[in-house]
Amino acid sequence: MRKFDTKVQLIKYRVLREVARLSWTDSLLENVTEIPKLISPGKIPTMRCCIYKERAILGERVRLAIGGNRFNKRVIQVIGIACEDCPAGGYEVTSACRGCLAHRCEEACRMKAITFGHDQKAYIDKSKCVECGQCAKACPYTAIHNFKRPCEQSCKVKAISMGKEKEAVIDYEKCIACGACVYTCPFGAITDRSYILDVIDLLLKSGNGERYKVYALVAPSIAGQFSYAKLGQIITAIKRLGFSEAVEVALGADMAAQREAEELAEKEFLTSSCCPAFVSYVEKNFPQLAPHISKTLSPAGMIAKFLKERDGTCKTVFIGPCTAKKTEFQRAEYAGLIDSVLTFEELQALIDSKDLDVGALGESEFANASPYGRRFARSGGVAEAVSRAAEEAGSEAVRPVVCNGIEECRAALLRAGKGVLNGNFIEGMACVGGCVGGAGCLRHGDANRSEVEAHGREAAFSTIAEAVAGAQKIE
Repeated sequence: MRKFDTKVQLIKYRVLREVARLSWTDSLLENVTEIPKLISPGKIPTMRCCIYKERAILGERVRLAIGGNRFNKRVIQVIGIACEDCPAGGYEVTSACRGCLAHRCEEACRMKAITFGHDQKAYIDKSKCVECGQCAKACPYTAIHNFKRPCEQSCKVKAISMGKEKEAVIDYEKCIACGACVYTCPFGAITDRSYILDVIDLLLKSGNGERYKVYALVAPSIAGQFSYAKLGQIITAIKRLGFSEAVEVALGADMAAQREAEELAEKEFLTSSCCPAFVSYVEKNFPQLAPHISKTLSPAGMIAKFLKERDGTCKTVFIGPCTAKKTEFQRAEYAGLIDSVLTFEELQALIDSKDLDVGALGESEFANASPYGRRFARSGGVAEAVSRAAEEAGSEAVRPVVCNGIEECRAALLRAGKGVLNGNFIEGMACVGGCVGGAGCLRHGDANRSEVEAHGREAAFSTIAEAVAGAQKIE
């Protein structure tokens, strides 16, 4: 039984699975319009007001599952026709209003948007309201509440607003592609474009005479994601899909920790580079601090570079929890290193498109990293690894500031900008919890962190230096 947090994830998975199933047999173009009917058969709608709208929305999901508009490289996109069932939102007077005599809300409103009915209870004129929130602060009964849409509530960089038709609109000048809105939207109206067809194409070509290896770069946050099978069985399934080998991105994390420790010793102040959403956040909101972003590639970039330097013909596919990775591999510094990206949701769809009975498979070895590299997947792990790498190198101590989520990142960056940060290394993670809270996870929650801890304890190497030295054993 496949486990997903929400039914929205299940619908997304079913679309991806059918797209992948048809792509393996080269019959996608002939049957792509039939996918909505496969998922929503019959004449009775199960998700929307009518079967025609239901299938139209599914058609849009299919379009993004096959890559969407190739000229639009933006990863996070809105399905407009799916985004209309949320209330307009904003400040509203609730039933807690007592119709008091003080009328502090009225006095606080500089736009004169507050009026009172015959019952003396307050009402907000939306045509005048500017959503400043002063009325809510002034109300002694906390009777005025800000009903933000889930997507707006989840977006900590304030990149989402409402369009003319009350649909969600993304400001890409602010968006960092963290995917918080994707996971939060109750209607699945915001989603990430998929590169699953590109990955299938790489695998098919490698098996049809082009003679290159395709490496799966598997993020350490995979621990505990596939709860119905053992990790070794999932690695076997990945190989059955046509990947030549599955390599731990945690080994790239060990490499990155070593390099960042060296870089910190040279520059004296540094922010981490492992989270592409955090890197984007610094560049867009704190450009004066951008020179302090570590020049070390992310763990995925480090291990991909290592593999490409050994075999220039090989292809690499990152598999992890992160929608922002789909923007990272398009950056200039990653050109030619990472060939494509899959989320864990997409990996599950890919496995099931081949009808693999994962529980019946044997276990493959998956042991390339240290405990420190594996713990990169959770908040605090990067700081621990960089501190350990510095210690192993005999350099000065790292004074890390661990930022769990964008709001904590913002606070630390503000202090750094003013020169009052109590530390010399910022670990920035856009997702709360770290990578284990990524939008592309099959499941979310505290259990993910404990699974990563257990995965770390089972690492083949005890030190970062040993893991990096052992990298030569990868075939």
